[in-house]
Amino acid sequence: MGAQRRLLLVSNSTLRGGGYLGHCEQQVRRFLGQKVKRVLFIPSALHDRDAYAKTAREKFESLGYKLESIHESSDPVEAVRKSEAIFIGGGNTFRLLKALYDNSLLQEIRKRVLEDGIPYVGSSAGTNVATVSISTTNDMPIVYPPSLLALGLVPFNINPHYLDPDVNSTHMGETRAERILQYHEEPNTPPVLGLREGAMLLVEGDKATLQGVTGARLFLRGEKPTEHEPGTDFSFLLTDSNSQKP
Repeated sequence: MGAQRRLLLVSNSTLRGGGYLGHCEQQVRRFLGQKVKRVLFIPSALHDRDAYAKTAREKFESLGYKLESIHESSDPVEAVRKSEAIFIGGGNTFRLLKALYDNSLLQEIRKRVLEDGIPYVGSSAGTNVATVSISTTNDMPIVYPPSLLALGLVPFNINPHYLDPDVNSTHMGETRAERILQYHEEPNTPPVLGLREGAMLLVEGDKATLQGVTGARLFLRGEKPTEHEPGTDFSFLLTDSNSQKP
């Protein structure tokens, strides 16, 4: 099953100074290649799905791909079954995951990606839902999905938009690192990869590689967090035996 898996998990949709997906368009084009002609977009993380689809369509058409938005389909399940590639964009992760549950899409997407091998591109919330659960999202629970369990395309969690502590800040709330460590105080919690803005993870079969212009911070339960630069091989995270520590 892992041999079929192809994922591009991007931390953020827009990087300061650039346009929508501008910082990762080369990686997206290289990842999708020439065989893919149509991309199925799932805009459920934002409220105005028409406007969101328009933005995504303009970008993907500029890259040479036709984009179809699932919210325009009369049969979302069938749209997934016929898709050549899937892109899930950012927004509110709780809203997104609830929509995937409400439309019975989790198993369908999982089958298309893990068994049929179609490419999956996620950005921000779309990256969150590709993992074990959305427990390490940065978003507010504005709606309630039936479960926090997500697509499980990889056996670990990701924290997109990872922010390093600002030593000069007077803010007294928890840092992102502290919140992830709190998550790991609970038993049987998987690794968390903190992707800084500008970073992305390329997964091809059983190989995972950090890409982009910034690094990442890896949190393993019971261990000190470690820093990693672009080019780091994270393939070991794809082994289920490394996904949880009691």
